[in-house]
Amino acid sequence: MPQVKHYGCFQFKAHITPEQIVECFASMSSMVGRIPGLLDFSHGPYDSGEGLNDGFTHGFIMTFASSQARDEYLPHPLHEEVKAIVVPCLERVVVFDFNMPL
Repeated sequence: MPQVKHYGCFQFKAHITPEQIVECFASMSSMVGRIPGLLDFSHGPYDSGEGLNDGFTHGFIMTFASSQARDEYLPHPLHEEVKAIVVPCLERVVVFDFNMPL
């Protein structure tokens, strides 16, 4: 079964502080090792002169062991707790998943 990459881009609301952004990503990172099948998490601010970020300022990538693991993560209670921290801070979000080739 192929691994799944789950990536997203965030545009935070204008009033959100750098400390709140750190809290958002810390809460997301805390899910690794606590939600079965969530293998890793990386994130960072946009850093390119290309200028194709369309207002999105930060991105993240998660790796799941399988599409089943990703599907079980979505309604997981810990994911719901993290969403309660992160989502109110967001102006816009886009998330995209794809399978890694075997």
